[in-house]
Amino acid sequence: MKPLSTLVLLAAALAWAPAPAADYRVETVAEGLEYPWSLAFLPDGGMLVTERAGRLRLIGPDGLREAPVEGVPDSFVSGQAGLFEVALAPDFEDTGTVFLTQAHGEAGANHLRVLRGRWDGSALRGVEAVFKTWPAKTGDAHYGGRIAFLPDGSLVIGFGDGFDYREQAQVRRSHIGKVLRIAPDGSAPADNPFKHDPDTLPEVYSLGHRNVQGVVFDADSGRLWAHEHGPRGGDELNLIEPGLNYGWPLLTGGVDYNGARITPFDDYPGMTAPLLEWTPSIAPSGMALYRGDRFPDWDGSLLVSALAAKKVVRVPIRDGRPGTPEDLFTELDVRLRDVRAGPDGAIYLLTDEADGRVLRVVPATE
Repeated sequence: MKPLSTLVLLAAALAWAPAPAADYRVETVAEGLEYPWSLAFLPDGGMLVTERAGRLRLIGPDGLREAPVEGVPDSFVSGQAGLFEVALAPDFEDTGTVFLTQAHGEAGANHLRVLRGRWDGSALRGVEAVFKTWPAKTGDAHYGGRIAFLPDGSLVIGFGDGFDYREQAQVRRSHIGKVLRIAPDGSAPADNPFKHDPDTLPEVYSLGHRNVQGVVFDADSGRLWAHEHGPRGGDELNLIEPGLNYGWPLLTGGVDYNGARITPFDDYPGMTAPLLEWTPSIAPSGMALYRGDRFPDWDGSLLVSALAAKKVVRVPIRDGRPGTPEDLFTELDVRLRDVRAGPDGAIYLLTDEADGRVLRVVPATE
């Protein structure tokens, strides 16, 4: 059988070509953010932005509010650990419900935690922890932390392998290295794939992941997309199906940081290979599905922000298959932590810097 990397390259060679790059200009919406991580659009036109250092910030009509948003519990902040996702519940306009993810604990024992609170227009109220991953891990790396909502209001959450816990990605009585699904109150939905399997934690939705930092649900097609970091190469784009095993660390196109091959297997029974793979690594961070007419040639594409590669990769999707990727915004020459498709049809970027910015991309003709 052909090696996984050969199949991925062959698929890319046969894929349909992307549309020509659009003309655009980039505006600065806000600056002075300490490693901004995630962005959520409020119905009134404002934005909530997390800083990995543990703060939630509000961008209003007059720009970035100086004081952090009150009501956010302390995070474990170290290395890659801190405050991660901010996501508005599907019923936000009625309830004001906001979800956050954070690293919680200390260096010797920490978890990914999901918080739920109510936005009152200026602060978070009644914040509570509704879910905490198990078991505790040491260190400050590979938390995942992205959230996507399914049509029933449940949350899908990517969780990393903690860097030093790769074997846990195949251990079913562990949340480490998994995509998880919970109800808004933190419980495991009754139709989760392993809900009634005594050998698997009930929140596990899929397994065999390294560090999932992009999760997007496409309501039009019903498809759930996720990407994850490989080590030196082997970054993956996967179509997530409940109950499937995506291979890490037994099935990967990457090699370890010391140059050694991680696995001898090019395929493995019961495991699902990625639809797209990046080698060398681009270090994918955020991901958005673009639906809009401001950039009509990009409609229906996945946009993947990248840290190491300092760009956004547009991945056109047709019939559930990725086409030939196209690099965007390389002229910015900056690590990009997140990409979002705004309700105004513009594209928003978060720069991964100590003096980080929120950028807005609009057509050059506007």
